[in-house]
Amino acid sequence: MSIEFRHVRKTYPDGTTAVEDFSVTIPSHSTTVFVGSSGCGKTTLLRMINRMVDPSEGEVLIDGEPVSGIEPVALRRRIGYVMQNSGLLPHRTVLDNVATVPVLTGTPKAKARQEALAQLDRVGLDRSLANRYPGQLSGGQQQRVGVARGLAADPNILLMDEPFGAVDPIVRDELQQELLRLQRELGKTTVFVTHDIDEAFLLGSQVVILQRGGIIAQIGSPAEILAHPASDFVADFVGAKRGKRRLTAEERSAGDDVLLVDAGGYPAGVISAPDGRLILAGAGPKSRSVSNKTDQAGDA
Repeated sequence: MSIEFRHVRKTYPDGTTAVEDFSVTIPSHSTTVFVGSSGCGKTTLLRMINRMVDPSEGEVLIDGEPVSGIEPVALRRRIGYVMQNSGLLPHRTVLDNVATVPVLTGTPKAKARQEALAQLDRVGLDRSLANRYPGQLSGGQQQRVGVARGLAADPNILLMDEPFGAVDPIVRDELQQELLRLQRELGKTTVFVTHDIDEAFLLGSQVVILQRGGIIAQIGSPAEILAHPASDFVADFVGAKRGKRRLTAEERSAGDDVLLVDAGGYPAGVISAPDGRLILAGAGPKSRSVSNKTDQAGDA
């Protein structure tokens, strides 16, 4: 399912304008990431999709249908939603948390619980955790339960609001890789919010960099943005000066440019080699280790 924002604006009763004039199309079966610092309107925009926030002006459409014409509760039950700190119901077991939306939409409880067990398998959680309560789980386990709950009703759209922001870096890396695997397997239309540009570049096929007021600073693939920052703001935001890393070079769609990727899989910069004299050593045509000289020259 595609999602389209048409000139949406959000002004709150106190006069604060969170989003000024935002238009973008989110393609089906891919991950679009809204990234920006606090106060740029990214969460407000995400919540317009499931009508947790209604725009003051403009409209949001799913496959051409304005969401304003859909009853909010019915809309939310057909869209997966994963938030920071998981948002699990503390008085319900893991299994019943995951089964919540299917039960609310009419699936018999026994069947919903059986399907919830399969969702635990899908997100890499042991079934022995099914009868525990959220307070008995680690932060990473809680976030996996949150993802399982978001997927339980098999939604076409999955909204993720900084879902990995409250866990430690190691767990965060694991969850990011798990999400990449799930996206390859399931192909949901995913909208992901983060303030971390590395996370945005790792997860997003389309990245929307936002400034205050929901103003789009740049939109494109990670390779396009790294190769051709639209402004000094974007260049600073994506981190023109990063520490030295061991990088590999991957041929991705950015004209004649070669995308540098660090050991964690994060896009880290771009090398342009129009004269073909860039010396790369490595293992194959699609991913090549960058020589030590290039490592130093191409720090991103």
